[in-house]
Amino acid sequence: MSDLSVLFANYPAAFPWIAGVFGLAIGSFLNVAIYRLPVMLERKWRSQCQEILKPNKKTRNAPKRFDLAVPGSRCPHCGHAITVLENIPVLSFLCLRGKCSACAKPISWRYPLVELLTGCLTAMVAWYFGYGMAALAGMALTWALIALSFIDFDRQLLPDDITLPLLWAGLLLNVFSAFTPLSSAVIGATSGYVFLWLVYQFFKLVTGKEGMGYGDFKLFAALGAWLGWQSLPLIILFSSLAGAIVGITFIVFFGHDRRMPMPFGPFLCVAGWVALLWGDTLTRYYLQFARIGS
Repeated sequence: MSDLSVLFANYPAAFPWIAGVFGLAIGSFLNVAIYRLPVMLERKWRSQCQEILKPNKKTRNAPKRFDLAVPGSRCPHCGHAITVLENIPVLSFLCLRGKCSACAKPISWRYPLVELLTGCLTAMVAWYFGYGMAALAGMALTWALIALSFIDFDRQLLPDDITLPLLWAGLLLNVFSAFTPLSSAVIGATSGYVFLWLVYQFFKLVTGKEGMGYGDFKLFAALGAWLGWQSLPLIILFSSLAGAIVGITFIVFFGHDRRMPMPFGPFLCVAGWVALLWGDTLTRYYLQFARIGS
């Protein structure tokens, strides 16, 4: 048994706390990924289009490197390079009183909120599963769902760079039945994609409009691969209900234009995370309620 296993076996309460602190650091990285990944993809697509449309044209100056590591984080207002001490999750924001140390312009509250959200959800996964493979995998799924939620909210985009590896990772983990038997995972991945694809085709046939994007199909398939086909009814019911409530609230109280599309990915992510921790319990309660009502 490893030293960590001995430590967490003797002090089980330590694992969620340590995981939560680690989650804060991951949340800081997710802030970078949420902003930069769509920009990276857009640059990649532009480059590919340029090669197709003008294959013989060579650019004089190669574009500067832009990825998740380079360039370093800077203030969007004055370009001040963020130092290590200014990049400590949550604490730096509080010490700086939410302002850039160079130009005193406000820093978005979303940065510490993403860090806190990631830390809290990571700690909850660690508390629920305890130290082991399921907890570590559940944390990785949690981080991916947080990133997908905010990217989709900002850009109406669910990148294949996250959804497809997530799908394959779910299938691979369930070779060892980490969350569900492999057969359930394969059926979940397939039925998750096909179900939303059919909904998309039906909606397009009836209205002539596209009701959702292909990224939603892939995300639902990935959740099926992780949690099995049995979790899909709960996820689609919960996400649809939450989406309807939020959509109606925004239209009635905030004057949101009903013709403006609202991303469905964040609701799928929230429902998928709830199903990760409490899916079996909620399904069991629902079935018991259904029997009583029948």
